Amino acid sequence: MTPVDDQTPTRDEQAAAKAALRTTLRDRRARYVAALPPSVRGIAFRVLPSPLIRRLTPGSIISLYHATRDEAPTANIAAQLDELGFRLALPRIDRETGAMAFARWDLERILVPGPFRTLQPGAEAAEVTPDVIIAPLVGFDGALNRLGQGGGYFDRAFAAHPQALRIGLGWSAQQVDHVPVDAHDRPLDIVVTETAILEKEEAAQ
Repeated sequence: MTPVDDQTPTRDEQAAAKAALRTTLRDRRARYVAALPPSVRGIAFRVLPSPLIRRLTPGSIISLYHATRDEAPTANIAAQLDELGFRLALPRIDRETGAMAFARWDLERILVPGPFRTLQPGAEAAEVTPDVIIAPLVGFDGALNRLGQGGGYFDRAFAAHPQALRIGLGWSAQQVDHVPVDAHDRPLDIVVTETAILEKEEAAQ
């Protein structure tokens, strides 16, 4: 009997594929955002779409992220959710341990510098358990697999909070045919771009 070659990539091959895709997609995202007309860029991600808002439980805790550089912006969405009565949170990374938790975010309080050029709530902000986790994207595919920065922070957060609705924000140019997936990776429930809402049910059709 002729042996069948095992086409499963090794851990190193998988890591290399992800790293190469991150480089490609970061460059694509930067060029896409730079080319957007100011009028289009000004209205992108101003609010979460109404069909999605109606799915969220009133008063629930929603974790956003502090957008850096050309990531999908969240400032206007935060203001929208706060006005609608949702409770906001932000990731907070412990510099010593590298662990990521979620802390209550009061829009009137000043945020403090965190790792990776982010801003996060100060030590006085209470730790909370999010009902919804909105995460940034480097890339995503039609099955809603997420490619992040590579640190694994959000993957660990998704595993620690399996009840939380997982939503990714990203530009449409960040979608690819296939994101390499490891055993610990968890797909998103929803991806919101400047042009569409993608959900698991749609991806399965």
